[in-house]
Amino acid sequence: MTTKLSDLSVPIFVQMLTSLSALLDKAATFAEAKKIDAKVLLESRLAPDMFPFTRQVQLATDFAKGPCARLAGMEPPKYPDVETTIAELKERIAKTIAFVTGLDKAVIDAADDKDVTITIGGQPMTFKGKAYLAHMALPNFYFHVTMAYAILRENGLDIGKRDYVGKLPA
Repeated sequence: MTTKLSDLSVPIFVQMLTSLSALLDKAATFAEAKKIDAKVLLESRLAPDMFPFTRQVQLATDFAKGPCARLAGMEPPKYPDVETTIAELKERIAKTIAFVTGLDKAVIDAADDKDVTITIGGQPMTFKGKAYLAHMALPNFYFHVTMAYAILRENGLDIGKRDYVGKLPA
């Protein structure tokens, strides 16, 4: 049985982005209950040299739409990083989910051995499609989703692993 790239990418991105959107709902409820401005959460970071929550969400969406687009042989859509509210972040997540689920799975599946070139630190790096997904895209995606979760947890939200993982597929 061959594992398809579309099965290793699109459903995983959708599951985790959906859980990230649900975490945003919990953040809104938390801010309201604690009578704090939600911007406090959105601007929080784990360390001074790390990105704040909002940027973590933006990067998570970038590491979902970018790899899926590249594997499908197209340029990733560019979303301006202008979100300043929970509602705007949820809209960005929804737009990303719509984009990745709208791609042709057969084209993604054909990218196993296709060259994918990205620029890191000003230097081009080329991977085969499967290696790009496994060793670059997914780790970076999970990192930013995890950092967003950790920032909310650090700020006192009562969330756990079930909130992070979200709804598991049947």
